[in-house]
Order: sequence, then C-alpha cells, then structure tokens
Amino acid sequence: MQQSLKTLLADYSQQVDAQLEQSLPQAEGPAEKLFAAMRYSVFNGGKRLRPALCLAAADAIGNSNANTVKVAAALEMIHAYSLIHDDLPAMDNDDLRRGKPTCHIQFDEATAILAGDALQSLAFQQLTELNDIAADHLLNLVAMLAKYSGCNGMAVGQAIDLAATGQTLDIDQLTNMHRHKTGALIEAAVLMGALTTGCASQAQLDALRDFAQAIGLAFQVQDDILDVESSTEQLGKQQGADAANNKSTYTSLLGLEQARNQAASLYQQSIDSLAPLAERAEPLRQLASFIVNRAY
Repeated sequence: MQQSLKTLLADYSQQVDAQLEQSLPQAEGPAEKLFAAMRYSVFNGGKRLRPALCLAAADAIGNSNANTVKVAAALEMIHAYSLIHDDLPAMDNDDLRRGKPTCHIQFDEATAILAGDALQSLAFQQLTELNDIAADHLLNLVAMLAKYSGCNGMAVGQAIDLAATGQTLDIDQLTNMHRHKTGALIEAAVLMGALTTGCASQAQLDALRDFAQAIGLAFQVQDDILDVESSTEQLGKQQGADAANNKSTYTSLLGLEQARNQAASLYQQSIDSLAPLAERAEPLRQLASFIVNRAY
C-alpha cells in the first residue's frame, strides 16, 4: 500500500538519523568542540532529502538494506559538510541555516572548517564499513561519491558560483553551474542507492540518472523561486540572499513565471524517466513532487 509522503519521509529520516547517531562521535574528550560542531550541523533539522532519494532509488530497484542506510548517511555527511563550508565568510558568508546560527557563528570559523573536513572524511569511512557487498560494487560507490562531490561535481559547482558572483551568466552557464553544485550530489544519491541493491541493470541506472538530473535542476529552480517568494522564517535562511549578493538565478534570468514553467517541465521530465520502473518507483515520484512543491 502506498505510504503518504509524510510517512515516507519520516520512515526514511528515522533510519538515517539512527545511523548518523551511531556513526558520529559523541561530543566529549579533547576534541569535544569539534564533535559538537559536527553534530550541531548534522542534527539541525535538515530535510534528509538526499538520503530519502537514496533509499527510494534502492526500493525502486530491489529493496533498501543496511548498506543503503549507511550510504544514505554518508551522503548526508557530505551535504552537511558542504553547507558548513558554503556558509563561511570566505564563501557565501551566511549567518543563518535552517533557522539556526550557522556553524561558524555558533562555534567559530576554525571549528567550522574542521567540522566540514571531518564530516567529509567520515563519509568515506562510512563506505568502508559496508557489509556483504561485492568488491567492485564497493569500489564503484567510493568512486561515485568522490566524483560527484569533488572535481567533477559539487566542489566545481561552488567554484563556478564564486567566480560568477557579480557577473551575469546566460541560462546555459547557470544550468552547468547547478548541474555540478546542486545536481551532482542528488544524482549520486539516486545512483548510489540503486547500486546498494547489487541488482541494478544498466537500463535501470540510465533511467534513474535521467530522473536525477532533471529533478536535481528542478530542485535548484524551486530554490531560486523560494528565494524570491518565501520569507526568512519559512526558508530557515536569509531570504533574498542571491539578489543581495548579485548572483544570477533562474528567476533573475527567466522571470518568476517562466522559472515556474521551467520547474514544471523538469518535474515532468523526471516523472517520464521513471516509466520503466513502474510502480516500484512511486516513492521517487512522491519525492519529486515534494521537491517542486515545497515551501522551504
């Protein structure tokens, strides 16, 4: 029987939070401040969307399992590290994240940098602790997380974003930036989840890649819409920050109405991509709908 979106997200979040609680060091000992900063940044009310996509992708192929949950937790660690570093004064210089002081404000800049570093390392350590998985699948998972979070993915997207501040990008440049900065980790989440089943065919992986690329861009378009339409209280971060920092966005280039059309088109592309996976992909369809209809 189909779960409601609320129940689905709660179920996925509960599994991942239990794994994160187990994996993250307790805030004690000589590095107590560092460990407290890591926990603060991971357990600060995130939507757990990337872990949810990871688990839903596994369920679309076979069944999610203990390894899927560990991979989902690793992805959330990478996401949390990226947000800590994005918020730093040298990057986006934000003081609010999910309605709470950013890590460097709550602690200090040096601790925030170390917390991000440690979360990134811990994510890869998490992958080394998978059980009963073929060596080639494990290597593929490690390579995929490195690729999509680093020089072929998220880090490159952030570098492009920083270099483009104060400049006007065209729509192709903006899309390229966000395919890396936002879309890459979403694509990794979907593909890595499927791989944890050990039974994903190439055709299934291709369908999931198409889905992830479309919904990853839709996520960013909706973010840009919310930065115009929503409030700081709803967003949990400073509303209007992109305009204040003179950054190109989908709304600044396309206008609000056309940006909405773009999000709707990308959403439909994502749904169409899931056709070969039939009813098993229903959780992914629900998550895609959430991504383009969310208010935060």
